[in-house]
Amino acid sequence: MVQIGFKCNKGIVREKNEDACFVIPSQDVYIVADGVGGNNSGEVASRTAVSEIAHYVNNNDLQEFKEPDDIFGFFSEAIESANEKIYRLGVENEDNRGMATTIVLAYIFKGVAYIANLGDSRAYLFRDGMLSRITKDHTYVNELIDKGVITEEEAENHKQKNVITKALGADKFVEPDFYRLEVSRDDILMLCSDGLYGEVSPENMAEILERDESMNDICTQLVDEALQCGGRDNITVVCLKI
Repeated sequence: MVQIGFKCNKGIVREKNEDACFVIPSQDVYIVADGVGGNNSGEVASRTAVSEIAHYVNNNDLQEFKEPDDIFGFFSEAIESANEKIYRLGVENEDNRGMATTIVLAYIFKGVAYIANLGDSRAYLFRDGMLSRITKDHTYVNELIDKGVITEEEAENHKQKNVITKALGADKFVEPDFYRLEVSRDDILMLCSDGLYGEVSPENMAEILERDESMNDICTQLVDEALQCGGRDNITVVCLKI
């Protein structure tokens, strides 16, 4: 049994919302996307991503897949299908040229969370008062951190911190990262775009997640905190309490 909450807000600075989210409670699948591109194309990319993946999930029997490799294979196909559609739309329509989107999704099955990501939208686990990041950002500064060129503190204010190295629709073929972790009662799995964690510190996120309130209320409070901290980007968050 999973208690679900979600919230999407365009923020204070941006004129439009290029984030998207989709929840499929009947299948225990949850998706967040953050589009990039000029004109309206970021919005097109993110909405295409979540709708295409949701369409794939709803039109194929996910319950048939029991083993981790098979489950990840299923979602790899779903993501590849969405990537093909976004890439094709970008090639065929001049207004959509260069559009792409981040993606982070979670599937909860028999006490295990299966997570996939591309780009810098993240998955976090909140357990016993501690917030830990599950996913790794596909960004230029993260590559610099991995190589020891800069520290995480230096990355916070790096001029190219928003440069994404992997995204859905950016290339003809994509390779998402996959994660698998066992979840326990009262764990909270949080999926979010960078509009949340770019404004709200991990300490503040943990303080809000610890409150004994519904997941919808928690999501609203997380978004409100991001707005109070500047709201410089679109903000999307999905919270799942086991």
